[in-house]
Amino acid sequence: MALTNAGVQRLLADSGEAREWVSPRTDLVTALLGVWFGIGLMIDAWAHSNLAELETFFTPWHAVFYSGFAAVSGWIIWQAWRNVRKGRQGLAAVPMGYLAGLVAVPGFAAFGFADMMWHTFLGIEQSVDILFSPSHLGLIATMMLIITTPLRSAWNAPDLGDRPSFGRLLPALVGLAFAATLVSLFLSYGDAMQWSAGGVVEAFSSVDERGADRLASSMIITNVVLLAPVLFLLRRWRLPFGSVTLMYAVGVLMPGAQTAFENLPVLLGFVAAGVVNDLLIRWLRPSAVRRGAFWGFAGLSAFTTWSLYLAVASVAAGRTPAVPELLTGAPIVAGLVGLVLGVLLLPNAADTGRA
Repeated sequence: MALTNAGVQRLLADSGEAREWVSPRTDLVTALLGVWFGIGLMIDAWAHSNLAELETFFTPWHAVFYSGFAAVSGWIIWQAWRNVRKGRQGLAAVPMGYLAGLVAVPGFAAFGFADMMWHTFLGIEQSVDILFSPSHLGLIATMMLIITTPLRSAWNAPDLGDRPSFGRLLPALVGLAFAATLVSLFLSYGDAMQWSAGGVVEAFSSVDERGADRLASSMIITNVVLLAPVLFLLRRWRLPFGSVTLMYAVGVLMPGAQTAFENLPVLLGFVAAGVVNDLLIRWLRPSAVRRGAFWGFAGLSAFTTWSLYLAVASVAAGRTPAVPELLTGAPIVAGLVGLVLGVLLLPNAADTGRA
């Protein structure tokens, strides 16, 4: 035991070299394995939402989910281990951006074991209680650290300037997009992307029922979940065209899985909103040094996204909401919330000397 402890201590003792960045290809593999991990969770979410006979932890969808975890975790561990084999030790062996993901690997495994015990002794959740299970919350927090590894790796990468190409930024975009889907999953009780076109029109056709309140609240929550990651990236980079479209296309996968894609027109409306947002970015050129453009994009992005949401729902349902104040005012409220979010994320323009 003493020899084992001494060996572990020597391995963890930092050898002092400056930590290195991995190659863009390595980050891309990390992101793609994270996609496997994320798709596995979406399949599991579909099963919990649409199958009534779940009675065991050991299911095919759990197999996809946990095999994705094994794949991406093994890859992250290998990036550190290959440096250990070169003689590096401690933090010096961990590539830049990969430390949090590496630390999260054993944490996820521990919460996975706890989740198995929870299901074994307390049963399988199939309602809103699934979103508050302590083991599930632990899994989602550690999963987020793992799949955002490419984002942290890219953040200060020496080959990534302020205007990266779409291909170079792709691993970071994919990692952050799937992280946003985790947030939307655990806020499913307030996810406007899960509403059907008919449900949207019906909810905004009366103020006497609770439907209007629920939809309006869900729109605000979903507005923040969709827009905040985009604004976060815009503080760091001039996003290449297609970035928001990709993020919104990934973003609709989780609510789509939970609803078995029965509300496809509404989901496709968000993909269209991603294209509009990319056009707004090209027009306004928002960035950390262009505060006015950043604020303008934040407000206009939210307004156009939710205007499209109501327009698509109206077309798909064959009628418009009967309450004009809700139909016209809800996108304005969303735009104002977007503007506030922009002000909070960038209260002052960055002073970097760049135009």
